[in-house]
This record gives sequence, C-alpha cells and structure tokens, in this order.
Amino acid sequence: MQTTWKGTISFGLVSIPVHLYSATQEHDVPLHQVHARDGGRVRMKRYCEREEKEVPYAEIAKGYESPDGRTVTLTDEDLADLPLPSKKIIDVLAFVDAAEIDPLMFSKAYYVGVADQAAAKPYALLRDALTESGRIAVTKIALRTRESPAVLRVHDGTLVLQTCIWPDEVRSAAGIAPEEDIAVRPQELRMARSLMDTLSEGFDLSQLHDDYQQALQQVVEARIQGVEVPHEEEPGEAPDNVIDLMEALRSSLRQARGGHRGRAAEAPPDAEAAAGGPESEAAAPRKRAPAKKPAAGTRTAKEASVKGATAKSASVKSTTAKKTTTRKSAAPRKAS
Repeated sequence: MQTTWKGTISFGLVSIPVHLYSATQEHDVPLHQVHARDGGRVRMKRYCEREEKEVPYAEIAKGYESPDGRTVTLTDEDLADLPLPSKKIIDVLAFVDAAEIDPLMFSKAYYVGVADQAAAKPYALLRDALTESGRIAVTKIALRTRESPAVLRVHDGTLVLQTCIWPDEVRSAAGIAPEEDIAVRPQELRMARSLMDTLSEGFDLSQLHDDYQQALQQVVEARIQGVEVPHEEEPGEAPDNVIDLMEALRSSLRQARGGHRGRAAEAPPDAEAAAGGPESEAAAPRKRAPAKKPAAGTRTAKEASVKGATAKSASVKSTTAKKTTTRKSAAPRKAS
C-alpha cells in the first residue's frame, strides 16, 4: 500500500512516528472525453494566453489574482516552505466524545501505521486508551496544499485519521425543514417504528453494491458488441402528496414484509412460518394426512401373492438341491 504522508503523532510528550495510507478507494468505469461526431479523443492542452502557445507541465505554477487584477505566482517551493507545524506533526489538541463531532464534517479516511518498530508501544498505548475511553482525538494536519482539522479513532484495532472540513464550512440548514408546527400522532409514530424494524431485519451493509457502475458497464458492453442498449423500465408516477399517512405506512409495511419473505425464499419453511403473519402461515407446509389402511380383501390377496412367491422360490431351491445331489453321486470314485 502506497504511503500518502509521513510524520509524527504528538500528544503531550509522547511522539509516534507514523505513515498514512488511504483507507478507501473509489471504483468506477474509466471514461474519457471524445468528439461525439466521430469518436476522436479530446485532450486538454495547457495553453498560455500571453505567448499563445502550449506549455509543458514542468512550467506550470499556481497563481492568485488580486481584486485589482494583479496576479501573484506561487511556485512549488513557496507552497512547500509554508510555516506550518502540521506539515509533519499530527498534534493532538483534545480528546472528545464522538457525538461532539458533526458527521457532516467528516471527509477522507487514512489508516495510520507505525514508521518503525520503536513506535509500536506508544501506538498501542494511544489505540487502547482511545478504545477504553470511547473517545476520539481532535488534531490538525496539512496534506498536500491544505491544512484540515482531523480526528484519530480506532477501527478494527487500527488507528484511523479522518480529515474534516472546518466548522465554518458547514452550511446552515435554516429554512430547509418545514417551519410550521406539525403534530405527529402516536399511532403514526409506532407504525413508522415498526416499518423501520422490518426494513432493518437481516440488513448487511457489506452486501451493498454500486448499481450505477454495473448498469454503466452493461451499456458499454452493449455498445462494444453492437447490440441494443438496455433501458430502464418507465417508473410509475409518484403521488403528489400523502393523503392518508397511516394507510401509506401500512402499505409500506406490507411491502417490506413481502420483500423480506422474498429474500428468505431459500430458508426452511418452518423458519419462514416463525416470522408470524397470515402470509407466513399460508406459506407453511401442511401436515400429511395419515395413509388409509387397505381393505381386508386387498390385504388377503397381497399376502396370498407373497406366500405363493415364497413357495415357488422354495420349490426352485429344492429342485436345484436334488440335481446337485444326483451329479455328486454319479461322479466316479477314486481308486483305493
């Protein structure tokens, strides 16, 4: 795994030399820009407006345009020499409960690994202290050209550094939610909770997959093979408003329960019936009725047939034995 950042975690007088590794990766179908008319590849060229010519990447720098129109050029050396302690040090500022950090602030995650064997003991100390306390560490770090707040937490026995956006970068939600006072009836709330429980039965987050990428791959394969591109069926029109909320909840609950039964089609019938509900009872297998005893005449005929077959077999055995005895007696005796 490629190292993203090298530096030191510092809390108090304890220092831990560490490396950061990207903890996530995005999977997608690689697409590039082409000319729609003929499929020719479209490439971006770095073009200098003043010299009216293309320039190589090595001559590219970053610039800032001031309000009065002047441009200030910043080289890679200028950005590398910024006076920031967080360029090489992850300084722990505080330890807080995880609930104190708004999830809206979370950004990219990195696994934290030790830089050498000497860092193993303080690494384990910080990891175990965070686990035991149930807290996360608030830090700051400079990655590439940006300084960000970050948190240190534990995931599967490994320290994870997760960058965050600054608090003032979170937009206000004022005016988005309904402002009028809406009364929710207790029975509606109970029905909603029942629907939540039903939808959550057997849910496994690791089984989620990217339907968009799968559909896109199907379209690409269809184009390559020159066959008709698959299309999505026209969805039904969604209702403009919910007139009867309780009926909508009941219908949702019935649909959710039906979906769970569909996913559990391969389960044993008795487990399906144990889920409860009239549908489950209907799906349960019925007990077989006891077989009727055959009539007396039928049983007597069958027994007679069996006895006849037995007697015939005994007769065959007796005849075979007699033939064998006769052959033995006809054999010549050895001379004494």
